[in-house]
Amino acid sequence: MVVNEESSCVYKNGDAPVEARVKDLLSRMTLPEKIGQMTQIERRVASHAAFTDFFIGSVLNAGGSVPFEDAKSSDWADMIDSFQRSALASRLGIPIIYGTDAVHGNNNVYGATVFPHNIGLGATRDPDLVRRIGAATALEVRASGVHWAFAPCVAVLRDPRWGRCYESYGEDPGLVCEMTSLVSGLQGVPPEEHPNGYPFVAARKNVVACVKHFVGDGGTDKGINEGNTIASYEDLEKIHIPPYLKCLAQGVSTVMASYSSWNGTRLHADRFLLTEILKEKLGFKGFLVSDWEGLDRLSEPQGSNYRYCIKTAVNAGIDMVMVPFKYEQFIQDMTDLVESGEISMARVNDAVERILRVKFVAGLFEYPLTDRSLLPTVGCKEHRELAQEAVRKSLVLLKNGKNADKPFLPLDRNARRILVTGTHADDLGYQCGGWTKTWFGLSGRITIGTTLLDAIKEAVGDKTEVIYEKTPSKETLASSEGFSYAIVAVGEPPYAETMGDNSELKISFNGSDIVTAVAEIIPTLVILISGRPVVLEPTVLEKTEALVAAWLPGTEGQGMADVIFGDYDFEGKLPVSWFKRVEHLPLDAQANSYDSLFPFGFGLTSKPV
Repeated sequence: MVVNEESSCVYKNGDAPVEARVKDLLSRMTLPEKIGQMTQIERRVASHAAFTDFFIGSVLNAGGSVPFEDAKSSDWADMIDSFQRSALASRLGIPIIYGTDAVHGNNNVYGATVFPHNIGLGATRDPDLVRRIGAATALEVRASGVHWAFAPCVAVLRDPRWGRCYESYGEDPGLVCEMTSLVSGLQGVPPEEHPNGYPFVAARKNVVACVKHFVGDGGTDKGINEGNTIASYEDLEKIHIPPYLKCLAQGVSTVMASYSSWNGTRLHADRFLLTEILKEKLGFKGFLVSDWEGLDRLSEPQGSNYRYCIKTAVNAGIDMVMVPFKYEQFIQDMTDLVESGEISMARVNDAVERILRVKFVAGLFEYPLTDRSLLPTVGCKEHRELAQEAVRKSLVLLKNGKNADKPFLPLDRNARRILVTGTHADDLGYQCGGWTKTWFGLSGRITIGTTLLDAIKEAVGDKTEVIYEKTPSKETLASSEGFSYAIVAVGEPPYAETMGDNSELKISFNGSDIVTAVAEIIPTLVILISGRPVVLEPTVLEKTEALVAAWLPGTEGQGMADVIFGDYDFEGKLPVSWFKRVEHLPLDAQANSYDSLFPFGFGLTSKPV
């Protein structure tokens, strides 16, 4: 009797238990195939041979690394499916898992819905909204062929000078824990009996989530990106670890290690935290991925003595390495380390087991290619309305009227003549911030969406004249008597990571001067578009009638108009304390010395109670 090898392969049987499939496939794999699964490469170095000869297990794209300018979701799916077909042509046909930084929608892709950044979602205090955003993001991500979103970032923010401030939901561990509902949106909600720490992905319309950056990334000294978090283990457990417990309870499939250090030890090299705490104590059964070139940072100068970096990180507990370019060197060094016994076969098998477990759980063996029926969800009306709702709920009203008994908002939409000005009033790129289309973000009409100016023009009455100037001219200000009010939008330019570290936190492009020049003459509403609290000069606070923190709202600017014209009231509450002066940083809301301009949780409403 001839046994069909295909039918005898337990790992190819979609009805077999996941653990049986993992065990069967692992037993068939050679060392090169195992090391290939541990290797993640950037899409620009992906080739047919990378998958068939080197057995690469994962691909990602850097922010701004695109198939071509303004590539649509279907173009991304074409590219990723071509990689997948190559992987399926390898000896064992193990599918790749493709990952991307979908951190506020599928933000790399032209035409996708771009939601507010996390700092704004923290202001909503609405976990169900965040879950719905996760579900919408999952659909748009899967429509582009991507299986894995590097989200959520659950950093507990301790200092707004940090360049990744806007990737955090806020400064309070409890608030961040609530917002981990994004995981259930992205992956689906696991059944009640689902084992804690075991990966879960509900269906083809869901994606693998990745909670990051383990651990303490938001607590570095002076807010320096990739810096050193100086804290006792008890403080880590009290402040920075709780959101990970919430994610593990939701079956989060992957965890990304942090570039930062804990008490001088880089997280990528910290076996105590990565293995003894995350995997053993907390029971995480998914896989742990490095950050981009995270291993290179383990030596000085960066990238030197790469063999040492690999040995240190993999033995510490890193399962998949985001190489992302020099994968042949990684594979060669990794092979040497295993053959010399410096990395044990047991450690390799553990890493590969974890990676295969997630691939089986995610259904990649049954459905390796893109479900093109999801393409109509990209940038669809329902998703844009959801983003608009998120913008509405994220806005924090800091001031409303120079006198408490004379509120300035809501604005009169039928005013005769209004002035709209400021660097951020008509700039979709500024509105979206970093991690939008590129890593750092851009200026201008970078994708499909609605600017604040667009939204104002749509919201006002037919007889209202809207005058727009990016910078108000002397002539316009001289004729100020004709204006009922002004709306001035200022804030920060886009940035990401270390380039966003800022020790001054001033409103960019002389924004304070623009506000003051207008507010001295015309009753003024200021809308701050920024990834964090910024310095509010006394003149800005005194001269303006109303002040709104809009964070980085994304593509759906109508949400701002909905609230300032009174269709909806303000609901947002500060997710982070607003400091008076940078010299006072970092602020701690629990400390006796706490002295903020606006405290954590502050937020006015425009309508009388």
